[in-house]
Amino acid sequence: MAEVNQTTLAKHIERLASDEFLGRKPFTEGEVKTVNYLENAFKELGLSPGNGTSFFQEVPMVEITGAPTEKMIISGKEGSFNLDLLKDFVATTNKQVSEVSLTNSELVFAGYGVVAPEYEWNDYGGVDWKGKTAVVLINDPGFNSGDSTLFKGNEMTYYGRWTYKFEEAARQGADGLIIIHDTEPASYGWNVIESGWTGSRLVITSDLTLLNVESWISGESAQKIFNASTMKGQDYKALARNKNFKPIPLELNTSVAIKNTIKKDVSKNVIAVVPGTDRKDECIIYSAHWDHFGIGKAINGDSIYNGAIDNASGTAGLLAIAEAFKKSDNTKRSVVFMALTGEEQGLLGSAYYAENPIFDPKKTVANINIDALASPGEMKDLTITGYGQSEMDEYAKKAALKQNRYIIPDPDPEKGYFFRSDHFNFAKIGIPALYASGSYEGFEYSIDEIKELKNYYLINKYHQPSDEYDSETTELSGVRLDLQLLFNVGLKLANEDYFPKWNEGSEFKAARE
Repeated sequence: MAEVNQTTLAKHIERLASDEFLGRKPFTEGEVKTVNYLENAFKELGLSPGNGTSFFQEVPMVEITGAPTEKMIISGKEGSFNLDLLKDFVATTNKQVSEVSLTNSELVFAGYGVVAPEYEWNDYGGVDWKGKTAVVLINDPGFNSGDSTLFKGNEMTYYGRWTYKFEEAARQGADGLIIIHDTEPASYGWNVIESGWTGSRLVITSDLTLLNVESWISGESAQKIFNASTMKGQDYKALARNKNFKPIPLELNTSVAIKNTIKKDVSKNVIAVVPGTDRKDECIIYSAHWDHFGIGKAINGDSIYNGAIDNASGTAGLLAIAEAFKKSDNTKRSVVFMALTGEEQGLLGSAYYAENPIFDPKKTVANINIDALASPGEMKDLTITGYGQSEMDEYAKKAALKQNRYIIPDPDPEKGYFFRSDHFNFAKIGIPALYASGSYEGFEYSIDEIKELKNYYLINKYHQPSDEYDSETTELSGVRLDLQLLFNVGLKLANEDYFPKWNEGSEFKAARE
């Protein structure tokens, strides 16, 4: 069996995470450098173009650079007060127009902003939302409830993701939505909101109804609003967790405006393939997103968001696994390597591919996604995000046992990682997905030590310029071991005729069938 080469891995991470690539943001010089680098790397490995005669799939996008007003005005019968941009709130829009606004839009508390018939839950019921702005909590009612039967207990459902909340508020006819930030249920601090929701943003054109304004406010600002509202003195989190919750008018209005500069352009997914011998129309897709945040707000004098872990590691992993497949015997099924654009902007490259697939989804055996690989050394565990969804768990378990490792479900299911990377869009069209890495217990590091290192990364490096590669200090043996396992799983799938199935109870099973 071919080995994934750690030197190859290190070489590509170091290069892709260097300042030369300017943070790899779509629509920038950094994108041009990145996609050309990946095309050349695939060619040098001897892979075939994945889209006819081209290594590229063009992804039409619109870049919206919004300039919100410096203040969000909150007004009521007792007077008004302002929230400050960045410190207290961020505001964006996906509408492709020169200006959007909320003008004295009525604020209504809508709990978690969830409409889930299967749970007999409707946070929007009984209100005509036209002209109104909903205020909602992040995550879903099961979070920290102590009730495993409430939604999925502490495991986040898609109803807990911010993407769903904006989509649902728009479906309900609201003008705007304000999400209350809270570090624990969001799983990241306000600094991530501040850096990720300012400047330009990318969208793909769709037929979805859109809100005028999509906003986040800090927890402190939310408390200030509630103290000035009809809900003064009430525990809004406890109210929102009640199954009989109904929307609560706050008797407050909000005003904010955004002026937009709009640029239409085309980004690129980079796709290569090792054709199969016997059943080349059936394929396994390895995916990783190549993009990051480019050049943004300077932190400690550094404005280039290099994204070494997130996700030069995964992109380099694609190339290292592709090299291993080229060194192994020919496979019966085709193996596809897909470096996707726009993940950081909302999984845009994979969403576009899911709507415009190059390889027949019914003949796509599985997706193996690679995102943000980091460990201080070889790991005893293989943590599977979305464990229990499909038979891909069994493939991973067998591969882990051969490395003297064990598998565990994601120990932080409340963070909703299954909905936060590109495998989610493959799952939505019925393709069983594996998203896994060693991240719980090391052979040389304890569970507590690993947890401390993960927390350090989330606080000090995640989506910040400090996510850089240092060849002297970065340990890649654990990353290589994970990639070897993912290669082994793909190699087995590529040489058999079985199609892994979704498990009973998976919300993705119907799409496959």
